[in-house]
Amino acid sequence: MRIDAHQHFWLLADRGGAWPPPELAVICQDFLPDDLKPHLARSGIDGTVLVQTLPSEDDTTFMLGLAARYAFIQAVVGWVDLKAADASERIQMLAMHPKLKGLRPMLQDIPDDDWIADPALAPAIDTMQRYNLSLDALVTPRHLSSLLVFANRFPNMPIVINHAAKPSIASGDITLWKQNMTRLAAYPQIHCKLSGLVTEAALQWQVADLRPVVDHVLDAFGADRVMWGSDWPVVDLAADYGRWTETTDLLLVGLGDSDRKKVLGLNAQGFYRID
Repeated sequence: MRIDAHQHFWLLADRGGAWPPPELAVICQDFLPDDLKPHLARSGIDGTVLVQTLPSEDDTTFMLGLAARYAFIQAVVGWVDLKAADASERIQMLAMHPKLKGLRPMLQDIPDDDWIADPALAPAIDTMQRYNLSLDALVTPRHLSSLLVFANRFPNMPIVINHAAKPSIASGDITLWKQNMTRLAAYPQIHCKLSGLVTEAALQWQVADLRPVVDHVLDAFGADRVMWGSDWPVVDLAADYGRWTETTDLLLVGLGDSDRKKVLGLNAQGFYRID
């Protein structure tokens, strides 16, 4: 199977003015499963992981409703306020849905860069582990040291870093990012998504601009802990679905067939427990 491990749907009417803003006209519109299906067919994608975009359980309910109607949505990553007094109960309720496979706190939007390192998360994380849910880490380079603290505290919690932690590809300043990603990769429960890279690159990006980041992710995590995602429709800000899939094929040309299959689907299938 070839799986897109990171894509989104949204209805602007449900977002209450939240991102994306009107000036990002190409993505400031509704995106639903029938909009994505032609891209999946053209790129030979068998299934997807649908990921939250709002810090709202209503958004999670919306996604789970779509997943119940569209078979290609094979896993959902939702949202719960992990520090709420009733977080464990909320997680338990959502975990009853068979396609809910993980949760994602929107760390990049939280003012406190050390939020994920707070011991107060323990009850919610313990409940996530009890119900076999993973954690998607929406982080930027400034969060990586705190994510290390979290990973050390919860060594059995499966974690996947979204968008390779959004390194500054446009500036080329990735030295500290590389160091911290290498440290994180030493934890066997941590995986990494090759997604969201083109929107971190310069406007007229080329494949060569992305290669240092992709090569480091593959070197650090190995082909067994890297998974590909489109970040559709956000990818449309800097490319489109087809161009990103073609670019991925070029970036993975050095991998053997077995390792390519892992990155392009098998790893996501295992991480998200997709049948």
